[in-house]
Amino acid sequence: MNQKEGCLMITEIRAQNCYAFNEKIVFSLKADMRNKRLADNVAVVGNFNVLKTAGIYGANNAGKTNLIKCILAIWNVLVNRGFVANRNMFSNDPVVSLGITFLFEGREFSYDFKYDTNKNEYIFEEFQEIIKDTYGNERHETWLLKDIVNNEFKSLDGRMEAMIGVVARNNILMYLVDTKQFQHMDEMKRVLTGLALKIDIIDLNNIPIGKTIELLKSGNPLTQKVVNFIKNADLYMDNYFFASPSQFKIETSIDGKQPQEKVLNIPDQLEEQIRLTSVYKGVAVPSLLFDSTGTKKIAALASYIIEALETGRILIIDELDSSIHFKLTRAIVAMFNNALNDRAQLIFTVHDVNLMDCKKLFRKEQIWFVSKDNDGVYVYSLADFTAQDGVRETTDVIEKYRKGALGALPEPELINSLLEIKEDRG
Repeated sequence: MNQKEGCLMITEIRAQNCYAFNEKIVFSLKADMRNKRLADNVAVVGNFNVLKTAGIYGANNAGKTNLIKCILAIWNVLVNRGFVANRNMFSNDPVVSLGITFLFEGREFSYDFKYDTNKNEYIFEEFQEIIKDTYGNERHETWLLKDIVNNEFKSLDGRMEAMIGVVARNNILMYLVDTKQFQHMDEMKRVLTGLALKIDIIDLNNIPIGKTIELLKSGNPLTQKVVNFIKNADLYMDNYFFASPSQFKIETSIDGKQPQEKVLNIPDQLEEQIRLTSVYKGVAVPSLLFDSTGTKKIAALASYIIEALETGRILIIDELDSSIHFKLTRAIVAMFNNALNDRAQLIFTVHDVNLMDCKKLFRKEQIWFVSKDNDGVYVYSLADFTAQDGVRETTDVIEKYRKGALGALPEPELINSLLEIKEDRG
């Protein structure tokens, strides 16, 4: 198997009645190959074309993070941590629907399930393989179907088909039966768990440093690459390492200083965090107490980025631009879009409009928006806007966005707040 055949990437996420999303939303990472621009941003795997990166924009509280939470809910189910999600608070429907389509070992699969939040039951599951020929024609082969409402059950494993309707519903099927007894069921479990184990979902406002600590301690071959990434991100840093007790000793309460942000504030790892050391002009100092929030976040993020690029992982980041300079966030995106990357994928939410660059950084279908109004929350791509809408490849997309032509733009009526304050004072 060559590297591209081994590549694992998400091609679509679906959600309905989950968190902020009442109506069905579809977030796609399928590349539109009618557009030949920025071809390096697309991973070509057999007959499939998938985007290496996608950025999600939107106002505060519009629903960007809810999209990440939907992916996390799917991940929790696939790793047997149970259903952890909320149904839409404005809906009377107790059933939450979630689905994912993805590439795995050169093939494309989809998995959908429905969970009844009143009965705490999985009432629907469907696993399919999507087979595409060289002309782009698709056919779907159903490996498994469990539809409790319509009393419809299918399985490529004949003996399994007779069992589906009577098996308990408090978990998905692959964790309720001995899959070793069923060839296709066992392969389905291998594929779905293989997908889940390749996904990292992190919040840059509260990112754990544990992965970077373990890499620095282990002497893993990736260690020096992580260190170089951290050093290159900070122009003034000479070195970064995990100090041994003989190299560096420091009390955890030096001058009463404590980190203000949550980024490294993990009490049970405080002793190890103190040993993370930055070197400036030959002077070694504890990173925890002396480095900026941005530098500490980069140190935590570095291990995820390097591991994703080196081993082919799917990295999902909420608030990528939190406390990080826009040139650095742009460089991170460019690393994933690069022709040298053919296995790793990056999905992220972001506020910084400087990243919204369709001339050098993104294809139109890589830029997504989450917007809401009184009727609901919507997810759509820049590719949905055509030349008739005034959006072309040469259009200044940032200016369009700032003027509200693409939606998903906050419109705070701060002037009204100011007038209210003046009225109160008067």
